[in-house]
Amino acid sequence: MKQKKIPQRMCVACRQMFDKKDLLRIVKKPDNTVEIDHVGKVSGRGAYVCKNAECVEKAIKHKGIDRALGIQTGEEVHKIIREEIV
Repeated sequence: MKQKKIPQRMCVACRQMFDKKDLLRIVKKPDNTVEIDHVGKVSGRGAYVCKNAECVEKAIKHKGIDRALGIQTGEEVHKIIREEIV
């Protein structure tokens, strides 16, 4: 039997490839709101970050999430992302 391919995505902070389920997905929805996608099915532009505090802080500091989503995220979005990791 053929084995199912596991999708891989790159972290915007450390630039390493991981299985999609091991990363945190942040989504810019069509109405320009930003939210965390827990199921990986929300429509919109997505950015992936490792589920550790170092990568999240690096992505926020170097604006990796902003570049990947194509918008400027605010401090409230950064707070939500930090809370998700803890």
